[in-house]
Amino acid sequence: MIMKLNLGILLLASLILCSTTSCSTTSVSSHTSKRFVFLCFGQSNMEGFPGVDPEDKGPVDERLQVLAAVDFPNQSRTKGNWYPAVPPLCQPSAGLCPADYFGRTMVSNLPPNIKVGIINVSIGGCKIELFEKDTFQSYVATAPKWMTNTIHTYSGNPYHHLVDMAKLAQKDGVIKGILLHQGESNTNDKEWPNKVKGIYANLLKDLNLNGEDVPLIAGELVSADQKGACASMNKIIDTLPRTIPTAHVVSSAGCTSRPDHLHFTPTGYRELGTRYAQTILPLLGYRVAEPK
Repeated sequence: MIMKLNLGILLLASLILCSTTSCSTTSVSSHTSKRFVFLCFGQSNMEGFPGVDPEDKGPVDERLQVLAAVDFPNQSRTKGNWYPAVPPLCQPSAGLCPADYFGRTMVSNLPPNIKVGIINVSIGGCKIELFEKDTFQSYVATAPKWMTNTIHTYSGNPYHHLVDMAKLAQKDGVIKGILLHQGESNTNDKEWPNKVKGIYANLLKDLNLNGEDVPLIAGELVSADQKGACASMNKIIDTLPRTIPTAHVVSSAGCTSRPDHLHFTPTGYRELGTRYAQTILPLLGYRVAEPK
């Protein structure tokens, strides 16, 4: 009788131990939060045309955050810290950009334990040469004053600044993709794909990344159906996957343009950003939810 009682006590103790240790550990680990980080760079469309519509200023999902690449005094953001990803995401005076609705679409299609982090280092009007690691100085030397003022906010070296911010993000996240929107200032430059290849290769090397795990997603410029001023560049952008096997191009067809035919409207940015997300989600192994 005593032996049976002792055996029962031992069994009960084992069950309690399981519920408070190993079983609990399994439960916690299965719900551990992850952060998927996405690097964004380019010129004015990725920077974001100034102005944010009221509908885009509202609260965003708490899982969507931006790592401030510069100080945002008006938004009470300090460089190097995570904040809710309410636009602007790039510069204090910028507006909505493709990264905004890219991020919103990502969190709505990813499991609830996955956060999305955006890092955006973009400079309006710049050529792709500004992000070339070893030769950018010659481009900066001839850049206009209004551009060098923005470059200065990125420590005078936008490529290096993007890498520094990315390394900071890697302390609590995993880089899952690189988003590019640039080309207006390189219109009809047939060497553009090779220049992008060099920048992408340097980012992968400097951040210890594998291209198979970190695809490059490039967006087209304002399209011909919107009378895009630089629409001819889209033919060159569309060839990027021939030069970079892990690159994918996002169509801008139907994404509405502003009267300058260079920048997208807020509606255009929303659609283009959504398409960026719809392009990368399957590459990361996730389904895109059917529109309701």
